[in-house]
Amino acid sequence: MSQERKVRWIALHTRVIVVAVEGSIGDWTAYIADVPGESHDYEWQEVMRSGAKLPREVAEALFPDFAAKFIWRE
Repeated sequence: MSQERKVRWIALHTRVIVVAVEGSIGDWTAYIADVPGESHDYEWQEVMRSGAKLPREVAEALFPDFAAKFIWRE
């Protein structure tokens, strides 16, 4: 049985998206990447797959709800 993970994304700019992703063991991390800026509704998925990992402090500032609920994945 598959359980959906919580994912949330924010467009910081037309061409920059950050994505927070819940892990499988109650942890989380966040990624950032540049995107074409044509369709954020689809582009966030590529950021989740291949974006650069954000520093913890930045991720916690952008996604305080994740920081409060999950453990940061090192």
